[in-house]
Amino acid sequence: MAQLSPFTLPSWLTPSHFIMIGLLLIFAIAHSGLAGLRMWGESKIGARLYRVLFALVSIPLATILIIYFFNHRYEGLVLWQVQDIQGVKTTVWILSFLSFIFLYPATFNLLEIAAIAKPEVHLYETGIIRISRHPQMVGQVIWCIAHSLWLGTTFTLVTSFGLIAHHIFAVWHGDRRLTKRYGEAFLKVKERTSIIPMLAILDGRQKLDIKEFIKPAYAGVIGFIFLFWWLHPWLMIATARVSF
Repeated sequence: MAQLSPFTLPSWLTPSHFIMIGLLLIFAIAHSGLAGLRMWGESKIGARLYRVLFALVSIPLATILIIYFFNHRYEGLVLWQVQDIQGVKTTVWILSFLSFIFLYPATFNLLEIAAIAKPEVHLYETGIIRISRHPQMVGQVIWCIAHSLWLGTTFTLVTSFGLIAHHIFAVWHGDRRLTKRYGEAFLKVKERTSIIPMLAILDGRQKLDIKEFIKPAYAGVIGFIFLFWWLHPWLMIATARVSF
């Protein structure tokens, strides 16, 4: 009977696991690297052109990640299967909805994102920032929990751990960049806010103001979420046609 080499990988550990780790690493280096070079880059080519460069690098890499995840999400070892349990699908959709609420309100200035208006770095301390100073990290963690629960595969867990690790790094990296740019002004914001959701509110440093959430930007995010929900089946079909 043939003996397995001690270096033989288990059959469920497909190459897609390692490819996803590589793609996540490339995206993290490019995205965080360009963010770290923003002040220097803007001084050389201007804020608008640097934003265009940032988008031309980040968006294609993010698109590749999304397509690759969709196409390989069921690969690897199935650790749990809960899709048929009553209430799980609803829970996953609610968590996914909540994740997008946190993921996208950090980028309210759409004209700046598109480089129509001059991109600026802002010190926010209202709205969702009262809940967490790093809402995108919170949203990503919630998204990863929801999709890991639903899919239950090792490939999904590898993807989730990679995304969460990148966003935890981005918390440190983002605070470091803002400290460098704003100094004492950001340190004061940092004292009045928290990374952990609701902590600053619970310990009295912040007070939640519902009126701050009644604005077009939040309505736009909610509209986008419902549009994404409607397009979700079509996206599954479209990404499946891209073979890589």
